[in-house]
Amino acid sequence: MPREGAGGFTALRMTVLGHPPSWSCQWLPFLILLLGTGHEPGVEGVTHYKAGDPVILYVNKVGPYHNPQETYHYYQLPVCCPEKIRHKSLSLGEVLDGDRMAESLYEIRFRENVEKRILCHMQLSSAQVEQLRQAIEELYYFEFVVDDLPIRGFVGYMEESGFLPHSHKIGLWTHLDFHLEFHGDRIIFANVSVRDVKPHSLDGLRPDEFLGLTHTYSVRWSETSVERRSDRRRGDDGGFFPRTLEIHWLSIINSMVLVFLLVGFVAVILMRVLRNDLARYNLDEETTSAGSGDDFDQGDNGWKIIHTDVFRFPPYRGLLCAVLGVGAQFLALGTGIIVMALLGMFNVHRHGAINSAAILLYALTCCISGYVSSHFYRQIGGERWVWNIILTTSLFSVPFFLTWSVVNSVHWANGSTQALPATTILLLLTVWLLVGFPLTVIGGIFGKNNASPFDAPCRTKNIAREIPPQPWYKSTLIHMTVGGFLPFSAISVELYYIFATVWGREQYTLYGILFFVFAILLSVGACISIALTYFQLSGEDYRWWWRSVLSVGSTGLFIFLYSVFYYARRSNMSGAVQTVEFFGYSLLTGYVFFLMLGTISFFSSLKFIRYIYVNLKMD
Repeated sequence: MPREGAGGFTALRMTVLGHPPSWSCQWLPFLILLLGTGHEPGVEGVTHYKAGDPVILYVNKVGPYHNPQETYHYYQLPVCCPEKIRHKSLSLGEVLDGDRMAESLYEIRFRENVEKRILCHMQLSSAQVEQLRQAIEELYYFEFVVDDLPIRGFVGYMEESGFLPHSHKIGLWTHLDFHLEFHGDRIIFANVSVRDVKPHSLDGLRPDEFLGLTHTYSVRWSETSVERRSDRRRGDDGGFFPRTLEIHWLSIINSMVLVFLLVGFVAVILMRVLRNDLARYNLDEETTSAGSGDDFDQGDNGWKIIHTDVFRFPPYRGLLCAVLGVGAQFLALGTGIIVMALLGMFNVHRHGAINSAAILLYALTCCISGYVSSHFYRQIGGERWVWNIILTTSLFSVPFFLTWSVVNSVHWANGSTQALPATTILLLLTVWLLVGFPLTVIGGIFGKNNASPFDAPCRTKNIAREIPPQPWYKSTLIHMTVGGFLPFSAISVELYYIFATVWGREQYTLYGILFFVFAILLSVGACISIALTYFQLSGEDYRWWWRSVLSVGSTGLFIFLYSVFYYARRSNMSGAVQTVEFFGYSLLTGYVFFLMLGTISFFSSLKFIRYIYVNLKMD
């Protein structure tokens, strides 16, 4: 039998499918560890074999090739199936990725070749044949797993040619050739092929007729000089999915040019325009000592005139602080995910590990949202800090739960493996209740206790100054359009590759480029926020608090609009299951970007406003 190495995670992995876990207190210390230890297929294995040892092949899932998130269990198709299905215990990351592994009827032994062995005999009814025909017409592929290596192939063969006469042929692959490579006592590579196999035709069957099938398979072993799976050249996996993405210089050059232009533009504002404003205002202050601050109405720049109103606290301050807290949390979460990817902690062929890490980091970074929100809320005079904590912890979790409920219900109604089992839902709920929510409260308490009074360089009058009529190009809508489009244009090219990875079959490995583009996105957002805030204050409009959040936060709206364009023009996705999931989570993605960039925009504007008013001489 296979023997496990000392580094295996078998003893620590939570059973989230198959045998229900025991929810006793002894599991709680392992909760955080288990979230991040999903052993994904394709990762370097530790299983060693002797000649003749059985190698278990697990069947996993099937689904349309162009709908990555629409997957079903392999045994939902009329295929060779054991009398009693035995599922494999899966990690959280595997379950979130839609994996549902079960033992198969294939008998494979280490280094023992097999030539056309019978798997099973089947008698299919017309309804079962029609089910297979629909699956083949929708380009269903299957995924098996052997020694944590995924092997994929299409369920059948479809040929459509000619106009007059039109031919439409459907065939089922009833024989599979497995090719496995080994080095010493370890399996390095696994693949399945139907290259020299003729498909069994599914055409011409009468409604009351049964179709007899005999499924067979062959196994061929070969030795390789490659010692580790990670040393194998990319592209040697049979080419079932597209190759790993290469560096795309157009995106990098586009982003760099934009950020240099914006940084230069803001530098001109700070070094020339503001210097002239400060020099003129301070000179007038010295020469007209008997005058008041209202004597500066004749100037072209009116930001000096509103110094008694610019730090007037905004309406809905509790909601504003909650937005800033959750935005700061997702900034930390996004940075943490990219840094972990740079450190090589994720397998490029699977998304399950990233899902597990995102859940773990989200739970741990809840303290950041509580601290930032409560700290700033107390600074600007908020008193209902308990309500502020509840609003902060609900600002993302409630929209996420509602979206997930709809998506999961659609998956469940269609029998998709993307619908989470009850044990997984209970596990995620436990993580939020025992880790996420308590850390939000703890962070809020620390933030409230450490908050000092808001240090405004200007004293605010009791009566607000009247805001003069503003030109159309200084309206909120125009600021949101400009402030959202420029950061979006900096990441638009890179965004395609990210969508092609998350919603397609590409493999993204350029995490260094992703980190660079992420930094550019934040820099562009900060720069454009400062510029737009300066123009707003120059028009004697001191309502910059919410405007700064909305102006750059509107990038999330552009990202959602791009997702609509991607679905319609750049993808082949279709069907209710894929559509609901795509637009539901795309809407959440735009919302997350709104929170992140709105937070960056607000604190950049606040820092800028403090700078210009601290350096202004006033009574």
